[in-house]
Amino acid sequence: MQRRPLLKVLAAATAFAAAGLTLPAFAQGYPTKPITLVVPFPAGGTTDIVARIVADKLGQQLGQAVVVDNRGGAGGSIGTGYLAKAAPDGYTLGIATASTHGINPAVYPRLQYDATKDFTTITNLASVPNVMSIHPGVKATDMKSFIALAKSEPNKLAYGSAGNGSVSHMMGELFKMSSKTELLHVPYKGVGPALNDALAGQVQILFDNLPSSLPFIESGKLRALAVAAPKRVAALPNVPTFAELGLPEVNDAAWFGLIAPAKLPADIQAKLNAAAIKVLALPEVKAKLEKLGATPVGDTPQHFAQQIASEVAKNKKVAAAAKISLD
Repeated sequence: MQRRPLLKVLAAATAFAAAGLTLPAFAQGYPTKPITLVVPFPAGGTTDIVARIVADKLGQQLGQAVVVDNRGGAGGSIGTGYLAKAAPDGYTLGIATASTHGINPAVYPRLQYDATKDFTTITNLASVPNVMSIHPGVKATDMKSFIALAKSEPNKLAYGSAGNGSVSHMMGELFKMSSKTELLHVPYKGVGPALNDALAGQVQILFDNLPSSLPFIESGKLRALAVAAPKRVAALPNVPTFAELGLPEVNDAAWFGLIAPAKLPADIQAKLNAAAIKVLALPEVKAKLEKLGATPVGDTPQHFAQQIASEVAKNKKVAAAAKISLD
């Protein structure tokens, strides 16, 4: 009596395999081996730090190690292009950022991936406020007086960025468009040199991720005018958001999300999303992210996909207006 059901199961499995189909990933016990997490920037930067904070705990949730693989270059496009071509089996994941999935599609005409089609979104892991600050020698104490000064002296005030097509460059151009001011752009090879010249007064303005500028704002070496964040930052309670100042277009924070190659099976996507959200809820992970100035997010794959599409559209508009195109 018990033999017939077993034979039916075996027959069904044989037919399933003969048809060239595979059983769902959950049925195969995903994951069964270590997972590679591609970080498209060098070690030590904000993207790498966020990835490593999450990777260790994500591995514990999944029962397999999550190993960070740094593949930097070309504003993150090299590592992201590598991820796009990886097998969609859940064993190669990556970190998406405002650079790789917002700015690069807008400024690189020959980008080797499509930010909205070549990936499976899992979740936005964390957001980090951006900040606009000025050298204390600038005769402005708040955004209103700064905009008035900039309008009275077109292209006399310079802002430093981490390079052409960087997040700080796009933020500066978006600020110019929104505030109707004319500022001189000075690109550097990374945020470090730009920050050093802002501290020295060689450039008067800096657009930056908050973590790297915060110590100098707190010490009075830079004066923060506004933060790009959903609400005021606890470390700078007297600094308004761009939205409060009537510049909502500039109010987008930097973000770091978890993605995979396109066509990742839906059950693996769901498992990774659930595991990542559990990781972001852990007190030790929250504490590490908050120390970095980051806020845990943990949204749905669908919401994250919508955010990426919105970022691409916004940055294409800015790039077209500012005539930014990189080869």
